[in-house]
Amino acid sequence: MSIETLTAPQAAGRLAAPEAPLLLDVRTGAELALARIEGALHIPMDTLPGRVGELDPARPTIVICHHGLRSMQVARWLAHQGFEAVANLTGGIEAWSRLVDPTVRRY
Repeated sequence: MSIETLTAPQAAGRLAAPEAPLLLDVRTGAELALARIEGALHIPMDTLPGRVGELDPARPTIVICHHGLRSMQVARWLAHQGFEAVANLTGGIEAWSRLVDPTVRRY
């Protein structure tokens, strides 16, 4: 099973499309308080198994975290749960801030 990896600019392009994928932020609540991407759904990684029913397995989903490591783990897990189109944002919100939106705080 292969998980697609997206750069921050690639993810931004997909999110700007009319049929935008879900942006799933799996960082902790404390991290979310520091920086966020508007429109992202926040479900912390440790609560996802109990909340996966809130997600649509047929909807394309881009998973993000701080640097892209936790989000890759979550993307793999979602794919094993039957999610059809899951991508990982390489470099996470850090890359987003550097390459797409410098108003998003770096931490």
